[in-house]
Amino acid sequence: MPDADIDPAMVAALQVLWQAGREGGTSPWSLARIAKRAQLPMSVLRRVLTQLQAAGLADVAINEDGRGHASLTPAGAELAAQAFPNPD
Repeated sequence: MPDADIDPAMVAALQVLWQAGREGGTSPWSLARIAKRAQLPMSVLRRVLTQLQAAGLADVAINEDGRGHASLTPAGAELAAQAFPNPD
């Protein structure tokens, strides 16, 4: 199975970012909100977001105080639409 090597934390973060984009709104979700929805510790979320950003799938901004926000890029949204065709 090709999905066997995918980090479950990556899948959770991608799914939550996809949900955030589908729910609309004018601003990206905070890292705290994403971590809570994905049920991931902040350290794990930040690692996963760094990987998604490096792959061109997410836009991430983190302030000096550690707060930040993230959203999917158009490429990330396209991948998520294929991975999660029937959102909850």
